[in-house]
Amino acid sequence: MTEADLKLRTKNFALRVLQLVNEVPNTPAARAIGYQLIRSAMSVGANYRAACRGRSKKDFIAKLAIVDEEADESAYWLELIIGAKLLPESHVNPLLQEAFELTAIMASSRKTAARDF
Repeated sequence: MTEADLKLRTKNFALRVLQLVNEVPNTPAARAIGYQLIRSAMSVGANYRAACRGRSKKDFIAKLAIVDEEADESAYWLELIIGAKLLPESHVNPLLQEAFELTAIMASSRKTAARDF
C-alpha cells in the first residue's frame, strides 16, 4: 500500500465516521461518544499526513505512534456505540474493522521504520 493509498484510506475513514455519527441518537451520551469518535477518527488522517511530512525518521516514527493510538481509540468509541446499542452492530462493524486494520497497519509500519532506524 502506497503513501497516497493510506492518505486516501485514512481520509475516507474520517468521512465515513462523520456519516455514522450523524446517525446516532441525539442524547447526551451519544453526543459525547460521537464527539470523541469524530476527534480521534479525524486525527488518524491528519496525523498520518503529518507523519508523511516528518522532518526526520524519528519524527516520522513518533507521528506514526500517534496515528496508531488514534486509530485504536476510534475502535474503542465504535465499540462503545455497539455496546450502548446506539446503532445496530451490523452498521458499525465495517468501520470497526477498518479501525482495527488501520491500527495494525500503523503499528507494523512504525515497527518497520524503527527497526530500520
